[in-house]
Amino acid sequence: MTKDVIDAIRERTSMRAYETKEVPDETISRIIECGIRAPSAGNCQPWRFFVVKDPRVKAALAAAAYGQHFLEEASHVIVVCAEPERSAQRYGDRGRYLYCIQDTAAAVENMLLAATAFGLGTCWVGAFDEEAAARAIGVTPPKLRPVAMIPIGYPARPPKPSSRRRVEEVTTVI
Repeated sequence: MTKDVIDAIRERTSMRAYETKEVPDETISRIIECGIRAPSAGNCQPWRFFVVKDPRVKAALAAAAYGQHFLEEASHVIVVCAEPERSAQRYGDRGRYLYCIQDTAAAVENMLLAATAFGLGTCWVGAFDEEAAARAIGVTPPKLRPVAMIPIGYPARPPKPSSRRRVEEVTTVI
């Protein structure tokens, strides 16, 4: 049973504890399909997704992420990589250094929301040694650049929503 997108947005929170139960590969594929549906500058789709199930690779990713060991607990970890040259072919340096990052960020958010809709827990992990993460999944920067890790699994405890700033506090009408 999936949730409405508005409910998924309201309910999504960072989860750092997972049950040992494995998420079906079909569900992971559907989550990645949602990432692929993200908008991208010029429809370049400058992303590559590495689905990690191997415990040794998850351990290497946790080490690359400065000891964030909850990555090892997750059923899967999706490492989202940008392909800077895909964007650069059309947009030069702005594509290489900005658009490919924006585009992969949109894909990450789509996947986080899709996982929430499936009743799964996730966390957007951006604090990691990029070179160590690249080595862990066997990619060579700058062709592919790891920009985020998404651990995905069944939450070990009920999610606790985090506080958010009010609309009036963050909005300027001109």
